[in-house]
Formats: sequence, structure tokens, C-alpha cells
Amino acid sequence: MQPAERLWTLVDEPLVNEYFETIDEMEQVLVKRCNILSEMKEEIRNLTNYHWLNVI
Repeated sequence: MQPAERLWTLVDEPLVNEYFETIDEMEQVLVKRCNILSEMKEEIRNLTNYHWLNVI
């Protein structure tokens, strides 16, 4: 599994079992979620920190 794949559970959390009238509505929810995730640095690091992955 690639490190980024583990993020999907966090990204799609507000989308699961939701209906959106338009793509714009869904985009607003995703943008809000991405803003929240951008502040969750430690949680993201814990999910994606593989010993074999070099830090850039």
C-alpha cells in the first residue's frame, strides 16, 4: 500500500453516505475537509510514515 492510500479514510469521511445536489456542493465539503486535514500534521505523519520512505 502506498502511503497516500491510507489518507483516503480521512479524506472521504465527510462524503460517505451523503448525497450532493451538485459537484460544487461536494467540492465545498472536500475543500473544508482538506483544510482540516492540513492542520492534522501529526495524524497524517503517523498514517504515512514508512521507514523506507525518504523525507524530501
